[in-house]
Amino acid sequence: MSLTYAATRRSAHAGYVVQAVVNNLAPLLFVVFHTSLDVPVTQLGALAALNFGVQLVTDLVAVRVIDRAGYRRPMVLAHVLAALGLVLLAVLPLVLASPFVGLCLAVVVYGIGGGLLEVLVSPLVEHLPSPSEAKATGMALAHSFYCWGQLAVVVLTTGLLALLGTDLWLLLPVLWAVVPLVNVAVLLRVPMPATVPDEHRTPLRSLFGTPLFLGALVLMTTGGAAELTMAQWSSFFAEQGTGVPKEVGDLLGPGLFALLMGLGRAAYGLWGHDVPLRPLLAASGIAAAACYAVAATASVPVVSLAACALCGLATALMWPGTFSLTSARFPLGGAAMFAVLALAGDAGGTFGPLGTGLLADLAGGPLAGLASALPPDSGTGLRAGLLLSAAVPVVFAVTVLASGRRDRTATA
Repeated sequence: MSLTYAATRRSAHAGYVVQAVVNNLAPLLFVVFHTSLDVPVTQLGALAALNFGVQLVTDLVAVRVIDRAGYRRPMVLAHVLAALGLVLLAVLPLVLASPFVGLCLAVVVYGIGGGLLEVLVSPLVEHLPSPSEAKATGMALAHSFYCWGQLAVVVLTTGLLALLGTDLWLLLPVLWAVVPLVNVAVLLRVPMPATVPDEHRTPLRSLFGTPLFLGALVLMTTGGAAELTMAQWSSFFAEQGTGVPKEVGDLLGPGLFALLMGLGRAAYGLWGHDVPLRPLLAASGIAAAACYAVAATASVPVVSLAACALCGLATALMWPGTFSLTSARFPLGGAAMFAVLALAGDAGGTFGPLGTGLLADLAGGPLAGLASALPPDSGTGLRAGLLLSAAVPVVFAVTVLASGRRDRTATA
């Protein structure tokens, strides 16, 4: 029985679920790594940064080869590496002398898989047969599956940790490795669209010479940082920063974050055909900044957690919306263009969480005055880091508005 492009679309959506697993499972285990493996807070931030740093390097390498390699083989490779890295996450910390080194090696393997997925899935969805007016909403709907994957990781991982106990945490990465392996069987059979031929593709040199594309890179960097900083730190912040139990914190922090982000993307995907995207993105940046500020300054834990969760809704369209704006402006950019955009987004995902962790460490020194003025956070300094990180989505909002004015001028 031959499969259709509808099956291809579903397998692409499943690819975003796999990416959600490799990006969000380890942060949910940060407290376990901290308490059971004695991994310091600074190294936890480094783990998150390493994942996106590896994805960043993968994006960089893929820029030159992805349009020529096609979609199928790199997609299959991405899923195999994701599964292998998840298994190694359970094995290496127990067999190596340094658990942190073991964690890092596992992160590198699944980070390559996640980087390939970031480069591949969006252009694959973009190039599937569909009406041009449905491209932006289709992209948002596809990206919502990342959120559903993130939500599933949070809910199921939290439930299994409560059921099995933290001593058996190593079973969780092995169980999640089944997801990419199942999708491999589908990817080997579905039809794949063609990539943009070299002779028709807009050269990257031309893109980098266009101010509008440079603005898109700023949007991807700041949008990635705004989304992933809160996503990566919300579980740790919920327990260590607000004092709620881990199960409650995971569900009310990253769990609701993923749910609201998924609902925001799905709502735009289903009903956003007539909603202007650019003003919505500008409002998203301002709303995200407010969420960071409230999470950092609220003395009532439920208010802080609500702000963490609402940040998921505020940042929902930043990443797919920037893809859609850029693809509409440069329709022949090809997979290489998406790879460069993903490179910028992963740079934000690398330096955003790492920067917040470094700012938190400064709460015992140069930022001690700011930290003392904020509600207690178990001495982690994370409230100060989150408050200063509110500047990132503000830059996103300003860039959206500025690039919109430049686009209108260019097309006038």
